[in-house]
Amino acid sequence: MKGFAILVLISVLTSSIMIAQTGEYDPEARLKELGITLPTPSAPVANYVNAVRVGNLLFLAGKGPSKPEGGYVTGKVGVDLSIEQGYEAAHLTGIAQLAVLKAELGDLKKVKRIVKVLGMVNCAPDFANQPEVINGYSDLMVQVFGDRGKHARSAVGMIALPRHIAVEVEMIVEVE
Repeated sequence: MKGFAILVLISVLTSSIMIAQTGEYDPEARLKELGITLPTPSAPVANYVNAVRVGNLLFLAGKGPSKPEGGYVTGKVGVDLSIEQGYEAAHLTGIAQLAVLKAELGDLKKVKRIVKVLGMVNCAPDFANQPEVINGYSDLMVQVFGDRGKHARSAVGMIALPRHIAVEVEMIVEVE
């Protein structure tokens, strides 16, 4: 776990330094550098929409960890999944949310700031490492948006999530 955390920290710091040094803000180019291709956003599974814009704020509905090959990462972190697997599930959830942002805005350069993230972890009642899991999401936002990706956040444990997904995250974004 310690080596994993150090590698993640180095990646996030490198991303922030690169953006700060070049002065360029191009989240979509950053996604390419990271080898990330955004999928088509999944349709809502009930009576809601993926995002609602109010003024310059975009409120994104909760999304879960969609696997590239289809389906979701499921299970309880700390029981069925390790912290590292939960981190990866949160990272995949971030990719799903970035796909929604891209679909809503047309260009990720319109993101002025990731404002607030609510990360929910499907976990056992005695699991206490929700922040380490949701870092998979937060680290991705900083890798893609630099300082604009730093956000206020809550990381909480849930006894269950829809369809047994491992994590669910919702987000508020300031946009142009």
